[in-house]
Amino acid sequence: MSVARKKKSIELLLVEDNPGDIRLTIEAIRESNFNINLNIVQNGEEAVAYLYKRGKYKQSNYPNLILLDLNLPRKDGREVLTEIKNHTLLRRIPVVVLTTSHSYNDILTAYNLQANCYITKPIGMLKFIEIISSIGDFWLNIAQLPSIQNNHYYNKEVKNEI
Repeated sequence: MSVARKKKSIELLLVEDNPGDIRLTIEAIRESNFNINLNIVQNGEEAVAYLYKRGKYKQSNYPNLILLDLNLPRKDGREVLTEIKNHTLLRRIPVVVLTTSHSYNDILTAYNLQANCYITKPIGMLKFIEIISSIGDFWLNIAQLPSIQNNHYYNKEVKNEI
């Protein structure tokens, strides 16, 4: 007897300003077997607007997972991470820091700010695709993710925090 498993769909927010890394991430997702709806913002201010559904992001879906670069224009990744983890509901969204920095201080800071994972971007397309695939495999096939999409408390809680 064969049992077909329904593929989980995931809303993924990529917060990345490097066009090359955006292209690599898109390519890695295309090559994966994951059902991912990828949303991309290119600076920290856009990330916050997306998460709070402000302006052009009013109709956006809340992400199930965030890939966050640290070195961003306008508002850096540390500030974005702080804002996410200080919010009643947004803090439930896992944040994977995906950055070029090998700095121990950056690693320590990210975990102190409650990042769920810290990954240094590898050099080379094949290794980058492998890393994105591993992230997808863990967060889609192994981990259980919370969802705030249909949380009836969300509007009340967000309005109280904004």
